[in-house]
Amino acid sequence: MTATTPPEQPRPAAADNPAEPPATAVAGPSADPSIAPSAPHRPGHDVSAGQPRRPGGRRRSDNPHVQRRPQHRRTSTEPRRRELLQALGIFQRATPDQLWKLTRPDNQHDKLTRDNLLDLEDHHLVRIESVQDDQRQVWVLTARGHREAKKLLEPKGIRISALRKEEYDPVTGELLGTGYDDHAAAVTSTAAELHRAGIGHRLGFQTEIPHRLGNGYVQRADLVMRAPEAGVPVMLLEIDRRTEDAHELVHKLRRYWEWGRLLAPDAEEKAARLVRSRPDAIGHVDHEKRLWRRVYPPTAREGLPPLAFVFADTTAAKVANTVAVLEEAGRRYWAPRRYESYYDGITARDYGQAVPVVVTTLEQLKEHGAGAAVWRRLGRRGEQTLTAALDNPDGDVLYRSQVARADAEEKRRRAAEREARRPVCSRCGAKFTDQRWEETTARGSAWKAGDLSVCGSCHADVVAREKAAAEAAWEPVPAPPESEDDRDREPGRRRGLFRRRP
Repeated sequence: MTATTPPEQPRPAAADNPAEPPATAVAGPSADPSIAPSAPHRPGHDVSAGQPRRPGGRRRSDNPHVQRRPQHRRTSTEPRRRELLQALGIFQRATPDQLWKLTRPDNQHDKLTRDNLLDLEDHHLVRIESVQDDQRQVWVLTARGHREAKKLLEPKGIRISALRKEEYDPVTGELLGTGYDDHAAAVTSTAAELHRAGIGHRLGFQTEIPHRLGNGYVQRADLVMRAPEAGVPVMLLEIDRRTEDAHELVHKLRRYWEWGRLLAPDAEEKAARLVRSRPDAIGHVDHEKRLWRRVYPPTAREGLPPLAFVFADTTAAKVANTVAVLEEAGRRYWAPRRYESYYDGITARDYGQAVPVVVTTLEQLKEHGAGAAVWRRLGRRGEQTLTAALDNPDGDVLYRSQVARADAEEKRRRAAEREARRPVCSRCGAKFTDQRWEETTARGSAWKAGDLSVCGSCHADVVAREKAAAEAAWEPVPAPPESEDDRDREPGRRRGLFRRRP
């Protein structure tokens, strides 16, 4: 133990300023003359006895168990405070890195997010639930912060996640429920990467959304995204860490397909009876009359709401095997059908009853970004951007253009055939006009047999000559002579029937 320095003894200069030459200091005698004189009674700042002075000062690594707060003042503005509370209200738990991408992805790093979290912690709105092995802090809302987030989300119609209560073991005093769910972390990371790429807004994400089937089974989507500005009005996401069998993913795809074919409760009774008697007739029912249109907006593309499988923490070989099983066993649910058309050569496909399915990995989203060509559509080869993968270039647009071309070609063919059947005048050799052709072929026509073989001009000439000949052959009949009575009768006066004759 260091001895107490007498009040009248001055402090050694070497301890205050090592650059100055050491002044002569009187050290107290040791207990044994054979032992060297003891160290100065008061060592320099942050210098342990027997250790050389370090110019960098004391470091945090000297005592890693003491958490030191930054000395600068932390202030969180109202928008940043609102953003963090909304994000934690939707996703329940998140790391500073995830919250940075969900709130301010334009920043270069998450330092400002961490400072804002510390400020919210001082106001008892958030707390650190656990610290992972890689020193990642998992933040959650407190009861007070949960009430604040509820006020921010409920007016917008967004469901808030459950509160993570702070409970302790009565025996050991350890905080309970601090286990970090890797699946929930993958869901939050997926939403963070989508938001960072400009696909979706944090308020456009919802987790654990139920979809009730006709038999009462509830299929919950890990994540539902609404990003109309990015060309994706709605998309359902399933996050898989390869903890489920590939055929279980096929069953999930089937359930989403069945849910998309359900009729709305207010559907017409005629349509309901038709579907009950013929389940395949649902394909002829408009999407506006189905249940999913009461829940989600139009997809802006033909078909049911799209579904995305995001694989995390797995290998490329396992992903390839799972995708192969989805393509083969789930073909009935994602594959398009042929259009029912009497035209030959229609190569377009009908996606109206199919579920568009895209796949990717969380590692690709982090490395290349969700806006890059990292999405693969089932039934296609190669990777595309999300909007390109969801589009159907061989679908309804191609069908309409092919049918329009086929209609035009059919009209030209029929016109050529009709022109080949058009009659020719037996006198001048000219083709009949449409009016003349209709006159000669009309049912109940009073035309003479000879008149049907000539065109309208020749027929007019024939009629004119016949009229002239008839006028020339006509002779006028002489008028009868007038009687005396007729001469004596006043002009304009008619003779009565019972007039008495003289």
